[in-house]
Amino acid sequence: MKVALWGNTSKPLFWELLPKVAAWMEEKGQELYLTTHIHKRLEDASSYTYSIIEKADDFSDVDFVLAMGGDGTILSAARGVEHRGTPIFGVHLGGLGFLAEGTVENIYTRLEVIVASRYSTFPRVLVEATIEGDSGVTVTALNDLVIDAGEGFRLMKCSLFSEGNLITSYSADGLIIATPTGSTAYNLAAGGPIVAPWLSLFTITPICPHSLSSRPIVLPTDSDLTVTFPEDEPGARLTVDGQLEYPVSAGGKVVVRKADYEVNMITFEDRDYFQTLRTKMGWGQHNGGGN
Repeated sequence: MKVALWGNTSKPLFWELLPKVAAWMEEKGQELYLTTHIHKRLEDASSYTYSIIEKADDFSDVDFVLAMGGDGTILSAARGVEHRGTPIFGVHLGGLGFLAEGTVENIYTRLEVIVASRYSTFPRVLVEATIEGDSGVTVTALNDLVIDAGEGFRLMKCSLFSEGNLITSYSADGLIIATPTGSTAYNLAAGGPIVAPWLSLFTITPICPHSLSSRPIVLPTDSDLTVTFPEDEPGARLTVDGQLEYPVSAGGKVVVRKADYEVNMITFEDRDYFQTLRTKMGWGQHNGGGN
């Protein structure tokens, strides 16, 4: 198999694992590909056998992407793969996370299963946003889109429409538009619901709304949503998966819809989503629970 490695190079544990993973790949006869980001930071490239992912389309030529880091690393890997459909296997290097299917302790066991083709892929819905106005930029997110007033503590006012029909207007610190995958991220912290990742839904959650009647709402993905702003609003900011930021100019609006492609995440027979939730959320630890 051809395996592309994507990693969080700011973590010392990544650099500790890299030579071990590279040696395992070579021993098992697998072809290792490194991103240019990793390649440029290698202290001794001569000790590794690998090819380089030089452009995004090179991901089409590999069998899967091994993303080593946290949820943020997996999110950025999904953005790198984009529409190409290459499966992603996430390995968590510590901290709270929901996306990774592997850990430092079981990485080689999981890789053995993948190399033997005894795995399945889980397609994840993405949300797409187009900023209508000066920029006209279109972006996609695996977790969420966040619209707020930008730097400072200014209250944001906006209105949410579905296919031209007004749903409601908000006065809040911001608005989170989350996929089912992202329901356990910022959406959860802001009081939004957890949504099973195999559903095709968007959750709209206001951040610190200035009204007791403002509540999260769950909407289907088969309708376009539009976020507009009052004429006197100076503009806003769109944040993608907590990693990329884009300005929304005064008078602009944000059109949101389901992306026309999905990201394939590698999963395994012994993985249970609800077990992951119980473990990460600490559910049932003090109430006698059940087996």
